[in-house]
Amino acid sequence: MDPERLTLLQRRAKRFNRREATAGFLFISPWIVGFLVFTLGAMLYSLVISFTHYNLATGLVRPAGASNYANLLTDPDVALSLGNTLFYAVLAVPLEIVFALVLAMVLNRVGRGAGLFRTLFYLPKMTPAVATASVFLLLLNGNSGAINTALGFLGIQGPQWLIDPAWVKPSIVLMTLWGVSGTMVIFLAALKNVPKDLYEVAELDGAGPVRRFFSITVPMISPTIFFNVVVLTIAALQVFDQAYLLFWRDQGSSAPEASLFYGVYLFQEAFRTFNFGFAAAMAWLLFVIILLITLVQTRVAKRFVYYEAENS
Repeated sequence: MDPERLTLLQRRAKRFNRREATAGFLFISPWIVGFLVFTLGAMLYSLVISFTHYNLATGLVRPAGASNYANLLTDPDVALSLGNTLFYAVLAVPLEIVFALVLAMVLNRVGRGAGLFRTLFYLPKMTPAVATASVFLLLLNGNSGAINTALGFLGIQGPQWLIDPAWVKPSIVLMTLWGVSGTMVIFLAALKNVPKDLYEVAELDGAGPVRRFFSITVPMISPTIFFNVVVLTIAALQVFDQAYLLFWRDQGSSAPEASLFYGVYLFQEAFRTFNFGFAAAMAWLLFVIILLITLVQTRVAKRFVYYEAENS
């Protein structure tokens, strides 16, 4: 090809690429502005006020140095709420993973009417949190709740879900499992992408259902499992709605200590006592904890997560 013509084509290609890039940035500019102002900007602002005594009610701001962060180490409610939250996360995340995977496997086997069942299974996710909490307040009533009534028919004495400190966090976990259908849909998509040839070959080799599940299904969907574990862990460490709606919306200070989660205590410090500087420091402590846990999960996942593209 003529060198001059080639140079001309290259210049046109560069101009076209620049126009494409400009158009792309223009299309995503609303998101960029929203991220810079409402996410990154808010994070930087909270970092600044975490070093101040900022009373949200009066608007008074006084320098605090690192005293807010020092108070995190001495405030007993910080340790209590953080311990409750970590306990909840350890209890809730594995149950959510198992429950969502079981539901996804059931739906994956449904033939006729699969769309209807997927819709029915997903409906709880669409229920407003306040409505869900109202239902579970009735279900978990220790004296006349439907759950304890059903256990009574089986000859089992149901616990006081909303009063007994040992059962407070399990009751919140039950409410959390009600909305597990979002995770279920992700698992269902992963199961649909597992090659059926692998199951056929394994079955010909005499592998039973359990062996096929652990030798084929789990390795093939391990990236999805890892993704859901990370996302659910982050959500569990930020849990607020379930604990607040079940215990703190009406009971207030009389709510059991076992229901004082980190997000609830942060909310109280920010919008009840208006100690916004301390609340900002709490938020940054939670950010660091989530970051460290996620890094550990990522490091551990390298040993267990199978990526087909990397092994092909």
